[in-house]
Amino acid sequence: MLFTEEFYMKKKVFVFFPDGVGLRNFAFTNFKSIGEQKGFDITYWNNTVFSLKDNLGFKEVKITDHSQHPLTSIYSRVRKRVELNVSRDKFKDNVYPTYKFPLNYKGLKNALKSTYTSILIGLNSSEKGVKKIRNKINELERSTSKYNYCKAQLLEHKPDVIFCTTQRASQSISALLAAKDLGIPTVAFVYSWDNVPKAMQVVETDYYVVWSNHMKREVLQYYPFVKEKQIFVTGTPQFEPHYYQELKETRADFFKAHNLDINKKYICYSGDDQTTSPLDQYYLEDLANAVRSLNTKGENLGIIYRKCPVDFTTRYNAVITANKDIITVLDPIWKPIGKQWNQVLPEKADFKMLYNVCEHTEFVTNVCSSTVFDFVAHNKPCIYYNYEQPQLKKGIRDIGQNYKYVHFRSMPSKEAAVFCENKNDLEGLVKQILDGKLSNVTEGKKWYKTIVGETPTQASEKIWEAIDKIITLQ
Repeated sequence: MLFTEEFYMKKKVFVFFPDGVGLRNFAFTNFKSIGEQKGFDITYWNNTVFSLKDNLGFKEVKITDHSQHPLTSIYSRVRKRVELNVSRDKFKDNVYPTYKFPLNYKGLKNALKSTYTSILIGLNSSEKGVKKIRNKINELERSTSKYNYCKAQLLEHKPDVIFCTTQRASQSISALLAAKDLGIPTVAFVYSWDNVPKAMQVVETDYYVVWSNHMKREVLQYYPFVKEKQIFVTGTPQFEPHYYQELKETRADFFKAHNLDINKKYICYSGDDQTTSPLDQYYLEDLANAVRSLNTKGENLGIIYRKCPVDFTTRYNAVITANKDIITVLDPIWKPIGKQWNQVLPEKADFKMLYNVCEHTEFVTNVCSSTVFDFVAHNKPCIYYNYEQPQLKKGIRDIGQNYKYVHFRSMPSKEAAVFCENKNDLEGLVKQILDGKLSNVTEGKKWYKTIVGETPTQASEKIWEAIDKIITLQ
C-alpha cells in the first residue's frame, strides 16, 4: 500500500485561549505533553497578553485584534438574564434570579444602557427569545474586524479542530464563528463546576467537553439545542496536579521554605473573592480567635492564609496584623497582567505550593469554595462557614445565599462538608477534626466523584481521546 505524505501528517489542533482562565488547566499541567505523545500537532491560539512562546516555549498564534461589537456586552447581559428567567419559569425555582447582578442606573449612559437592557429582557424572556438573542450576538460579532482577522489566521494555518478552553468568554465568540463558517469543528470545555446552571455558556460549539456525567445532564437540561452526541465526559485537568507525586515536598522542607513552625499544626484559611464573601475577613478573624483559645488549652496551632488569587482588597490586613503570631500569609503564585479578574494568571509554581499546602495542613476552612475538592483529594476535611456576621447590613450580600445555589444540590449529603452554622461552634468543630472525631472526607469523596468525575487522574488523556474522535468524525 502506498502511503501519501498527507496520511502521515499529524492532526493539527488549535488550543484556544480567549482569556487567561484556561492557562492553569491547559498550559501548566501535562495536557500538552500528553497530546504530543499521542501524535497531535499542537498550536496555542492565544487571545491573551501572556506569551506562551516567550514564557513556556510553546508554539502559538497570537490574536492581536480584540475588537468586539459595542452592543455585544449589552446583548450578552440580556442573554444571561433571559436564560435565567427561562430556567426560573421552566423549573419553577426562584434560585435563578439570585444569580443576577443588579443593573447599573448611575449616570445617564449607564441608565440608558440598563433601560435598553431591561426592554430587551422583557421582549425576549422565552426559549424562542434566547435563540433570537444568541443569533443577534452572532450577527454582531460576525460584523467585527476580529471575525475577519481570525478567519484569515485559520485559512493560513488550517487547523483540524479548535479546542476552546472555556465556554464563558465573550472574546471567543467571533473567533469560533470564523472557525464554524470555515467548516472547522469547534469544541468548548465547560470551565467550572457551577457554570452551567448560572447561564454562563456564552458560546455555541459543535461539541462540548464536560467534567462528569452530572455536568453532562446539566448541559442537556439547560441547553436543549445541545444533543447528547455532542458531549464528551472527560474530567478536568484542574485537579490532576494533586496526583503529581513529583510536586510533593517533605514537611520539613515545606516548613523551612515558608518560615513555618515545624512544631505547629496548621489550618488553611482559603480566602474568597469580595463578591462571594464580602465579609470574609471576619471569618478569618473567627478562626484566629478559635485557634488562640485552643492554644491556651494545650494545642499548638497556626493558620496559613491563602488569599483568593483575584482579590486585591486590603480587607484582611487588620486581622492578619492583629494575629501575626498565628497567621502566616502564603499568597498564591499568580501574576496580574491586566486590570480584569481574568487577566490575573497563575504561574506553574503555584501547583507545587497548593499541593503542599493541602498536604501539610490539617484541613481547610472557607466560604463555599471548590477548595473542598482540592483538600479531599489529599484526604483532608473542610469547614464551610454558614452563619451571618454582625457586620452584615443592607447592601452587603449574605453568604448563606451561596449554599442555596444549584451546584450545592449535588452534595450527596450535608456531611460532604463540615458546616459551621454558629460562630460559637467553630472552636469545637476545629478540635473535633484535630482529634479525628469529625471529618467530611468519606462523603466529600463521593461529592468529588460526582463533580470531578470517575477518573480524575486521566482527564487530559480523555480530552485528547475526545478531540481525536471529533476529528475522525469529520
